Amino acid sequence: MSISAPLRQGHRVAALGGGAIFATSLLYFGFVYVRRWGAVADAPADGAMAILTNIVLFSAFALHHSVLARSGIKTRLARVIPPAIERTVYIWIASLLFIVVCAAWRPVPGIAWEVTGIWAWWLLGAQVGGAVIGLAAGRRVDVFELAGVREALNRPAQQASRPTERGPYGIVRHPLYLGFLLVVWPMPVMTGTRFVFALVSTVYVLVAIPFEERDLRKAFGDGYAAYVKRVRWRVLPGVY
Repeated sequence: MSISAPLRQGHRVAALGGGAIFATSLLYFGFVYVRRWGAVADAPADGAMAILTNIVLFSAFALHHSVLARSGIKTRLARVIPPAIERTVYIWIASLLFIVVCAAWRPVPGIAWEVTGIWAWWLLGAQVGGAVIGLAAGRRVDVFELAGVREALNRPAQQASRPTERGPYGIVRHPLYLGFLLVVWPMPVMTGTRFVFALVSTVYVLVAIPFEERDLRKAFGDGYAAYVKRVRWRVLPGVY
């Protein structure tokens, strides 16, 4: 057996493990957001420190998630990390960081709002709509590449010469973010813990999008400029 064969097998195992930890991180977030963070926390003596700690936690995740995804940084990393395992390494680190953020998130006292009756059902409906939008958007992109398992599963790469305008991408340019925001914000009971996460993650989304679009302009050129003219809104129609 050649030496490259066990290396390829090791990469495959690592990639599949990365895909599993990626899915686990999303499921774990859903659990803590709905169950653990739904409890109203007692007012701690260091409430401000709890909020600051949460901001630092999410910032560590956000810096890795966005900075290492930028094309210039990826080019520099390619000199150290073989391109074949670059996505796998990124998925492992990002997923583990997200799990750490969820596990270490400090409870924040208070309730931002509590909605009951028919309005609570409307908010839950908006959350379901956000999940549907996220799933529909995921179908329009290379989800196997997103999870870092495309090569491990021997799935052909999706070669795109221009941005997709199918499904929710014909309404907003970043429907994955729209789906996420619709999941975290319309909670019938918005505890302080949930509110801080929703606010901090929203700030991250608003800051990250221009940098992502800069890379997309480089990747698609005039095709992306034309797409921006046709699909005006980035995340929320009529607002942003």
